[in-house]
Amino acid sequence: MVLGFQFSFQPPPLNPLTKKAQRIPVFNPIDRHGRVFFFSWMGFMVAFWAWYTFPPLLTHTIKHSLHLTPTQISNSNILSLVATLLVRLISGWACDRYGPRLVFASILLLGSIPIGLAPLITNVTGLYIIRFFIGILGGSFVPCQVWCTAWFDKNVVGTANAVAGGWGNAGGGVTYFVMPAVFDSLVGRWGMSEGKAWRVTFVVPLVCLLVCGLGLMLLCEDTPGGRWRERDRGLNLGAAEGRAEGDEETVIEGVDPKSASGAETPTATATATATMDEEEKGSAKTMSDTESTTRTRPDVERGEVVVPASTQNLEGTTTPALTILLSPQTIFHILTYFCSFGSELAINSVLSSYFLSISPSSLTQTSASNYAAIFGFLNFFTRPLGGLVSDLLYKSFGGASSTSSTTSPSPSPPKAKPLWARKLLISLSTLLSGTFLLLLGLLAPTSLGTVIGLVILAAIFIEAGNGANFGLIPFVWPERNGVVSGVTGAGGNLGGVLFALVFRFVGGHGGKGGYEKAIWILGVVNLVVGVGGLGVRPVPGMGSIRREGGRRRRWLW
Repeated sequence: MVLGFQFSFQPPPLNPLTKKAQRIPVFNPIDRHGRVFFFSWMGFMVAFWAWYTFPPLLTHTIKHSLHLTPTQISNSNILSLVATLLVRLISGWACDRYGPRLVFASILLLGSIPIGLAPLITNVTGLYIIRFFIGILGGSFVPCQVWCTAWFDKNVVGTANAVAGGWGNAGGGVTYFVMPAVFDSLVGRWGMSEGKAWRVTFVVPLVCLLVCGLGLMLLCEDTPGGRWRERDRGLNLGAAEGRAEGDEETVIEGVDPKSASGAETPTATATATATMDEEEKGSAKTMSDTESTTRTRPDVERGEVVVPASTQNLEGTTTPALTILLSPQTIFHILTYFCSFGSELAINSVLSSYFLSISPSSLTQTSASNYAAIFGFLNFFTRPLGGLVSDLLYKSFGGASSTSSTTSPSPSPPKAKPLWARKLLISLSTLLSGTFLLLLGLLAPTSLGTVIGLVILAAIFIEAGNGANFGLIPFVWPERNGVVSGVTGAGGNLGGVLFALVFRFVGGHGGKGGYEKAIWILGVVNLVVGVGGLGVRPVPGMGSIRREGGRRRRWLW
């Protein structure tokens, strides 16, 4: 095991009550947790690849085939993001209602329809319509993250979400590499005309979408406990048994239950604080045999198992949706993801054209696409790095021991530091992203090597910020994680739409200095949001804890 990853083919250790994996089985599709992880990142990668099938060939081949103007190309880039924005808003609610697996598979299979119809395009109107509906595939990010959160425990959830999202986002690099390669092969080896070859290339992502969508539907499960609608039954039973055996009061890490949700009891992220001896464990007969074999693990004996603190079903949470959407924490995630993922989407749409404008005499459509693929391929490492660093900071500042026992003489201070560490990492990534984008735009280098170097530096922090963002989101409103994930993902797409409009109108279609002007505007927006979000607390109610005797104590850190 390395940094939360498990490279063996053994099943990962599980939280005995939630059945969530406490390690990430990277190379074990036989195990059900490993299979879910595989289809999470692979499904999102294929979706992202199909979502961006047009840009690698749009600048030259498709432009000449359909007789497009630069304005029409920019408009099609914007339309491809609008549908994703709408789907992400809906998919968050749908994940909470129907489960992320069903939503994920539905998006992949529905998105395959416009991909299959893309070869029939004959004019700009057809391009607009097809690219709009292909944007459905961008909504797959939300169920990808919600599904991972349902299967991986909080000690690795940040890394799991970041790796699944990062490897999925790498589809933006895959498309810049694969689509021109397939096109060149069809033209050079099979003798097809360019007008026919670009249409045939869409068969490749179409097949991948169908295989992933059907595999996800047929080979995976909703949650570790079974069907999505029954996901709380086992947890509530386990919590009730724990109270019957004399468990003490539970607390949320750094959160006052009343201020967080308006309810007297903590939500599903509350952690058990009592130690059960062997005799007490033997009385929990209703737990499965698999669970009972893991009860003697040290983390159980220390009370480090995540359990719900009440029998309230999460679907019946009393927290109003408007309260969640308007909370400073949700807005913080929307705005920071607006900057990070929005910048990634907008830049990824124009990167090949940008490189061609820097060195038109030495680059071809294929070579410019290969350089542009670097931006997407970095997601294999950078977005997971953001989640991994988030998890490491969480553990370094005391989050590894997930609970504090109330059986001690005095209650421990809330675990505020680990969550502040996760949150400040997001702010730092946003600030550094803005810094390098501002440099790239203001310096306006004419050397292709310098441009690529600055793009890589900006990409590292843009993509790491994406991963860090979803390392904290599961802690914010855990009872409505789908809603928060959905609106945050939609915020990223809104950023992509608005930043694409910046390239469309301010960038002047890539004329002299056009790309650079648009890029430094993106940098300024990132810097403003990064500074403005520094004072927002990581989770609602952070800083309060109920003390014995009804008194409260405020912890500033």
